[in-house]
Amino acid sequence: MEQLTSFLPFLLMFVVIYFFMIRPQQKKLKQEKEFEAALKVGDKIITKSGFHGKIAELAETTVVIETMSGKLKIERSAISLELTQALNKK
Repeated sequence: MEQLTSFLPFLLMFVVIYFFMIRPQQKKLKQEKEFEAALKVGDKIITKSGFHGKIAELAETTVVIETMSGKLKIERSAISLELTQALNKK
């Protein structure tokens, strides 16, 4: 019984860390993957570095976006979920 009471604070600490740090991060990663999979030609996007553009071509891991200065080839993971959703709400 004494071993259980000494182990209980560590168990409680792990549960708190899981629900406040690990689980929200996993949920966010899942949303980003769904967003990347749902991209289609013609969508207006904003990259994490701030480039605005429209998707011209899609490949498995890359995207060609059309900006005012030309076309850029970027990774799908470089597209910002939050900024793009804010742009599309306007």
